[in-house]
Amino acid sequence: MDKKTKIFVATIICAFGLVLFGINRFSVPDTISVVGECQLSVPKDRTAITLRISVTDKSAAKSMRLASAQAAEINEFLKTQDVKVQTSEFNSYEKTEWNHAKQKSEFIGYETTIALDVSASNIETIENVLTQFAGRTDLFVTNLRMFTSGEKMGVALDSCLETAVENARTRAKKLAMGDKRRVGKMLSVSYGIGGTYDVRPTANFRMAKAAVMESADAYAGGALVGKDTEVTVNVSAQFEIR
Repeated sequence: MDKKTKIFVATIICAFGLVLFGINRFSVPDTISVVGECQLSVPKDRTAITLRISVTDKSAAKSMRLASAQAAEINEFLKTQDVKVQTSEFNSYEKTEWNHAKQKSEFIGYETTIALDVSASNIETIENVLTQFAGRTDLFVTNLRMFTSGEKMGVALDSCLETAVENARTRAKKLAMGDKRRVGKMLSVSYGIGGTYDVRPTANFRMAKAAVMESADAYAGGALVGKDTEVTVNVSAQFEIR
């Protein structure tokens, strides 16, 4: 074999080797897709109410001014309490009422509504707020509710997400073992979160105060006041198998 022939043969062998390496390097691995779950109950750690200011006046400017003044007064008091406050509504509109005798709508005035969501870590603080403003005819409580704070829920969800991924890997290993194979790295994953919670509506201060006292008595007696927040995390994962 002359020198040129040897070089040609060596080139063919190298090229064939590179092709095999490329096929092996970029070939799609065998995979297995599984789901994993995690369920947990997270205690509700905050109590909340919504204070709704509603002022009606023939003048739109005066209606807004009176409602804003009340909101400012309420906020000043809430600054002295261990609460979190958020304005959830600020709305002003022309209010009418149907006159049955005249069979037509009549202008009543301009109604301005401001809603403040107030939450606290203990129910006694909410009772203080209700007591402070009880008796006002233009101030209402739209609901009394218990919920799990974002901080507590975030920690619980992180832990549950890890558990769901571990559950998916364990399931993948069991399935792969049936074919005498083993699970490699995770190639992709997606997740979804679901949950349930209770909202307890109330119509006015008297009913809200009674509901708060009822809940406080239940706390003192060691009873469960409302269900825990139920959380479900589902993951869909794809693993390499060898």
